[in-house]
Amino acid sequence: MTRNRSVLILFLLTLVCAGALGSGTLPPPEERALRAAERVAHPLRTTRPAGGLDDLRPLGRMVGDAKVVGLGEATHSSHEFFTLKHRVLRYLVEREGFRTFALETSWSGGLRLDAYVRTGEGDPRRIMREEFQDTYAWWNTEEYLALVRWIRAYNVRHPGDPVRFMGDDFAYAGPEQYDRVLRYAARHRPDLLPHLTRLYRGLRPTTPAGAYMKAYLTRPLAERRAMAVRAEAALSLLARQPVPAGATEDAHAWAVQHARALAQTARGYAFDFEDPEQLRASMGYRDRLMADNVAWWQARTGHKVLLSAHNSHISYRTSDPRYPRMQGAFLRERLGEQYVSVAVTFGSGSFNATGRDGTARVHTVGAPPPDSTERFLERVRPGDYLMDLRSSPAAARAWLNTPRPTRTIGTSYPERPHRVAPTASHDLLFHLHHVTPARLLAPPR
Repeated sequence: MTRNRSVLILFLLTLVCAGALGSGTLPPPEERALRAAERVAHPLRTTRPAGGLDDLRPLGRMVGDAKVVGLGEATHSSHEFFTLKHRVLRYLVEREGFRTFALETSWSGGLRLDAYVRTGEGDPRRIMREEFQDTYAWWNTEEYLALVRWIRAYNVRHPGDPVRFMGDDFAYAGPEQYDRVLRYAARHRPDLLPHLTRLYRGLRPTTPAGAYMKAYLTRPLAERRAMAVRAEAALSLLARQPVPAGATEDAHAWAVQHARALAQTARGYAFDFEDPEQLRASMGYRDRLMADNVAWWQARTGHKVLLSAHNSHISYRTSDPRYPRMQGAFLRERLGEQYVSVAVTFGSGSFNATGRDGTARVHTVGAPPPDSTERFLERVRPGDYLMDLRSSPAAARAWLNTPRPTRTIGTSYPERPHRVAPTASHDLLFHLHHVTPARLLAPPR
């Protein structure tokens, strides 16, 4: 019986060797791609902001001398995406000299938070409650409050080298922003003040942010377009003036940019959103102006900027026919390789989003489906990791360069299906195995 067992084992080994050597075939493409990706996947110790940062040193090498790093998210409201952004901000500030955090929120809301992190002016919880409404309600979370407070604490320790906060979007222009432009005119160009006051009449908000944004869209299209014309006339009036006596070039440039952001808001609402072509044009307008604002801020301050937005916005390619071109593509056009796009994906978990009935709730998704980008990324290695898509071995790059179903979840769920080719859309990628819902703060009463 022992002899028979030995013969059987020898026979099986012969079959295995014949299959491995005799045929000369390589593993299937996905298996080769997985083995290649595993070799360059850097494990991530944690997504929590506190603690050591040495596991992010590969990120520093990958980022290099970039002036703007776009850091994405596959949902707009998952805890680990937001805490990872906080952790990456810590690393880039402390180790790589970054000095601005830019968020997909309004220019005016960003200025209020910037004042807080620089000077301590105001209550960050109240500022977030007042600014992060409607379109921006998903940012009103414990995670972002902790990030803002960390920036403030850093600035208290480093008063001569502060980190700043900016908003690059247009959906709300708060009353303080109108006041900034008019104060500048009153001080340096009082002859322009009556003209600017007239042009801005009816544009300055008199209600909370969420109510203002909803009401704006109920105005007749002709009225919205007339408001855009007036806001753009105000911008032109200020921008074509030379720097006034008594004003610095920097003060003038900021005043013009504030007026530009007011014009962006008015123009952003001046599209016919019932017309599919106009809707598409409005999406392209938004991503272009967000890129314009980030590029302007970077050039004006000289800061390295960490830009937080959805994966789709920081991408080089669109995966949605409603979006003609993305913010990441505009930034690459302006900055070349000094813009770096970093996607963040996940295997399974939960997030906050508006359901089909318009109610915000927690949604949960399980393991990714076969032939999806996330199914491949889950198989690369256990746990969370970072990889450089640009320098990955050819087998991994080839597999990841094919568009496949990829989770792209915005403010509502379910979302239309997206097919994304990661290597064509981004430079780097964090993959998180599991995510949980972001911790929303109390909405405004």
